[in-house]
Amino acid sequence: MPFFDPDDQMQFRRLWEAVEIARPVNYSLFTFGESDLPYYLVCAPRPPKLTVSVRKGEVKITRPLIITPDNAGPEFENFFESEDHDGESMVEFLLARSAAFKHLKLQNQSGPERIVTDSVEEAVSKLNRQLDTEDEDRVAILTAPAGLGGVAILRYAAERIMQSAPDNLNELRERGFLP
Repeated sequence: MPFFDPDDQMQFRRLWEAVEIARPVNYSLFTFGESDLPYYLVCAPRPPKLTVSVRKGEVKITRPLIITPDNAGPEFENFFESEDHDGESMVEFLLARSAAFKHLKLQNQSGPERIVTDSVEEAVSKLNRQLDTEDEDRVAILTAPAGLGGVAILRYAAERIMQSAPDNLNELRERGFLP
């Protein structure tokens, strides 16, 4: 297991806490096969811009039905922009300390960015009203400072995986895969 400098841990915590899941969802991921995690990502503007960006996306989490040496490690696709070195180092930090990601493939798919003139809070409020009107309870709303959208998406996926673990373990027991 690699050892990290305390500065790395503080950087990880700073990045992790800079993003927020403004509208969480409460359902378990599938124990076998693929689960979809739809979301809206609201990002604060980069100065000198004064506009907030909103992007709709979805993370697909695939758990292999049979674990082999070829699919034993986790795979992440389309989470970070190429210049986002902080995000990549955060993934390494998280993976070195967690068994929750073993044997998973996580793929992020996001649509085009919409620019809105609202504040982050106003954009979240409008999206909440829209999702409430649509009676939609399976779409999360994530917020992030400029440049940390990938971190918000990773946090959302990680938290859904960890919160689903007890239900997934129970299902494995019920099917006779665990004692």
